[in-house]
Order: sequence, then C-alpha cells, then structure tokens
Amino acid sequence: MARLNQTQILESVVASQIKAPNELPKFSVGDTIDVHYKIIEGDKERVQVFQGVLLADTGRGIHRMISVRRIVANEGVERSFPLNSPRIAKIDVVRRGDARRAKLYFLRDRFGKSRRLRDQRRGLKHVS
Repeated sequence: MARLNQTQILESVVASQIKAPNELPKFSVGDTIDVHYKIIEGDKERVQVFQGVLLADTGRGIHRMISVRRIVANEGVERSFPLNSPRIAKIDVVRRGDARRAKLYFLRDRFGKSRRLRDQRRGLKHVS
C-alpha cells in the first residue's frame, strides 16, 4: 500500500469541496449577477439575494473569490464571496456587460450614468 504525502491528501480533500463546473454559470467581469447567499440566523436559515456588478474574479480552485458591487441608498456596497462556499445557493447572470479590463475597480470612483457599463450586444461575445 502506497503512502500518500501531505500534498496528495490535501488535493483529495480540496477536490471533494470544489463545486462542479455545471453548478456555476459562465460569467465574466462586468456582468450584473444575482448571488443567492444562505444566511443563518439562530436556528433559521434563509436565502438573501445580492445583485450587483461583478468587479473582480480572483484566485483559482478552492480559493476562487468574486467581488460584487451594488449601490444602496447612494452608497456603494461591495461584498466578496468565495465561489466554492456551501453557503452560495446559486448565481444568476442578469445582464452581460462589456468590460475591457480584468478588474473594474475604477467604478468605485464613478457615479451616475458614467458608472454604467456597455451591454454586450455589439458582437463582442466573451462568454456564451
């Protein structure tokens, strides 16, 4: 019987925790998405929807994170979600945005109409 080293043990544990590719929709930076997040309050559990623009998609594997930004009462609210968390019930893509950058941190300084991203209708299909 061959002994497993620490790396192999870690990889086998991580592989069981990662969500399958068909569980998550294809999305890219600039898209408006709904993140359905499970919230536990005492002994009750409910699902809360956080809708906003996807600013950044960082990491890979079990460490993959997304940053979503939305505006509430004229204040910007950003939230980071670990994609492989069991608390994420599902993610829906509401609208495809056309972004030319990998990170949209410049949207933090903008307000009004300049905050809007162009819709991905112009034949520029990054994600199908």
